[in-house]
Amino acid sequence: MSPATKPGRGFAARIMTLQFAVLGLLIVVVTIATIIASYNRVFERAENTSLAIARTVAATGQVREEVARHSALETLDLNELRTGPLQQLADDVRGRAAADFVSILEDRGLRLAHPNPDEIGKPASTEPVALSGIEAVLRERGSLGDSVRAKVPVYAPGSGQVVGQVSVGVVTDSLTGALMASISWILLFAALAAAVAIVAGRVTVRRLKAQTLGLEPAEMAQLLRDQDAVLYGVEDGVIGIGRDGRISVRNKAARLMLGLPHRHESADIVGQPYAEAGLPPALVSAIDAGEPGTLRLETDKSALVATVHPVLRENHDLGKVVLLRDVTTIETLGSRLDAVETMAGALRAQRHEFANRLHTISGLLRNGDVAEAQEYLGEVIESGPVREPVQNLGAIDDTYLRAFLGAKGVSAYELGVVLRVGEESALYGRLNDAQDATAVLGNLIDNALAAAVEGPDPRWVEVDLLGEGNTLHVAVADSGTGVPAGMDVFAEGASTGAGIPAQEHGHGVGLPLIRRLARTRGGDVWIADAGGTHPDRGDHSASGDESSIAGAVFAARLPGVLTPESTTTERP
Repeated sequence: MSPATKPGRGFAARIMTLQFAVLGLLIVVVTIATIIASYNRVFERAENTSLAIARTVAATGQVREEVARHSALETLDLNELRTGPLQQLADDVRGRAAADFVSILEDRGLRLAHPNPDEIGKPASTEPVALSGIEAVLRERGSLGDSVRAKVPVYAPGSGQVVGQVSVGVVTDSLTGALMASISWILLFAALAAAVAIVAGRVTVRRLKAQTLGLEPAEMAQLLRDQDAVLYGVEDGVIGIGRDGRISVRNKAARLMLGLPHRHESADIVGQPYAEAGLPPALVSAIDAGEPGTLRLETDKSALVATVHPVLRENHDLGKVVLLRDVTTIETLGSRLDAVETMAGALRAQRHEFANRLHTISGLLRNGDVAEAQEYLGEVIESGPVREPVQNLGAIDDTYLRAFLGAKGVSAYELGVVLRVGEESALYGRLNDAQDATAVLGNLIDNALAAAVEGPDPRWVEVDLLGEGNTLHVAVADSGTGVPAGMDVFAEGASTGAGIPAQEHGHGVGLPLIRRLARTRGGDVWIADAGGTHPDRGDHSASGDESSIAGAVFAARLPGVLTPESTTTERP
């Protein structure tokens, strides 16, 4: 991301701000709720205490008798009340219980006991609701100020008539002091929670930045878009492996090349350890090596070149990337090009021999040896355009195949090997796909020549061709020692021999390549006879019988490469 488009505030700063805002709001809300709960709890406790004390005092026998006696008098003796048993009892209760005042009234609402002796005999400062026979807990303002008070009726002994009221209360100022102490602790805990939140936020942000390598969300989103564009915009296969050895990503090309499960299937390799994901063993070994490297992989459908690259960013090991390149098409084109080059060589040889023959005729005519020129020309017409060292080549009508086999015969002659066409060959159609046919046939002949060179004398290679509709059947036998027992010549890296330098297809590559080429057409390439020494075979080469097969026999079936004879020119 360019500096012009990068946000002014980083992701970490925004996360910190948001976290502090949320935590700050939560702390404020919790603090307020706790204070309100504490406030209600303090006042509720004062109300319950006041009510319990008032009930106890009102139920005392002495209080009931004294209140009933004074309520029956016309006038109250204030001196007696200020020093009487009711005042003493009220003072005693106030001193022992958690109450700021205890007041006793008679049924006319006059005070019989009060914390302030001067208030005795005077009417109550608040409404004496208990005189109606009910209990009440109220928050009122009286002669002692704001308070929480409980009012309980006093019943006369025996009759049960309401003769007075006991009022017990706690002044609000004393409750406020207790409440402030609770609030101080609440605020202290709130401050500690804020400090812990700040420390935790910083640790979280630092860890987040370490895990994201300092990238902002916009940068990570752009990286994801770039990754999708790269992974699904290229034809090469890509497999990403994290530091923990698990496959983090793979594109569609890699899935198709290696025949992996679809991403919607439960067996998808993404998220699995690469050693357990079903990758080819050679590729797993290359990944285990941990060093950059390139290797070749063979599958049933294609030939691949895999490259393993370690990935580093600012000295951080991010894992490995495996790149897969399908070289099947390139190798197939190379095989076809080899066949074309072989044909070109054959044409050059023909041109050279034609030129030599024309020079010979021209010289004879220039010297006036007309009879000799005519005789030589007759020999040329009788022998054909080029003397091709391939036995029974006349059994092949197709011009392209005749030229191709002729060129291969020249190569075989140079190696001391006789190339021949089998007596049972019957090919009457015409090639419509000479490139694929000669690519397969040329590789089999080259391998057979290599085996024959390494084998005993006489050295020979026999090619049998059979047309069946549009399908070409091929069998190539040699006089070599056969395929070693237990050897899979179609496996990756397997080689059938090294007798010929500069092999067209390379050892361990040609046979798997032509098998894939044949299978793409619905055909196949296989070993019809592995050759070698067998108990029931005997030593044919020792007998001198050239027609016996001492070496291996490879067979191929190529559908669609022929145009049947019925659609071509009628044979003479």
